[in-house]
Amino acid sequence: IRDRLFHEENMFTRMRTLALARGMNETYRALEFMRKRHTGQFRNLGKFAHERALYINHPLVMACQAEAFGIHDDALIASILLHDVVEDTGTGLSELPFCDEVREIVGLLSFSVPSGMDKETAKKAYYEKIAGNGKACVVKIIDRCNNVSTMAASFSPERMKKYIRETETYILPLMNVLKNNYPEYSGIAFLIKYQ
Repeated sequence: IRDRLFHEENMFTRMRTLALARGMNETYRALEFMRKRHTGQFRNLGKFAHERALYINHPLVMACQAEAFGIHDDALIASILLHDVVEDTGTGLSELPFCDEVREIVGLLSFSVPSGMDKETAKKAYYEKIAGNGKACVVKIIDRCNNVSTMAASFSPERMKKYIRETETYILPLMNVLKNNYPEYSGIAFLIKYQ
């Protein structure tokens, strides 16, 4: 737990090579866009870490995990790479120079609390919208898997408890949504639930 498992430059090169070899243009462009937009942002590696990881380590680990699951869908991998860009960098959804499907998925994954709505109601509506799109479900589940795998080193005990409750309330049901409504992704749901 004292060092990170994967380095972002290696993962970036791996994903860029795969995108070029497979003709995944959205993914190829998303790599540079994501890296540029997350410039100056870092991922908390926890109290035992000897260095800080660039924030892009997180979406790159997710993209490599998706690829290891056998996902080669260009829009899905691009959406994984871009899933935090709108929410965390001040980039507007309309500023994403990607296809409509990628913008739709990233839009579904970008949480905000609308004016006049409390956070819990907004969160429930957010997850309900995600459940209506299989690819958004896949991204959210892989995102949570990565966050849960690193939380012990960087979250306080109280934050971990809250995160686990949210995972049980919202993320585990998304796995059933994948299994029942999007059978092409049911194997991924099984592997992540197992993990």
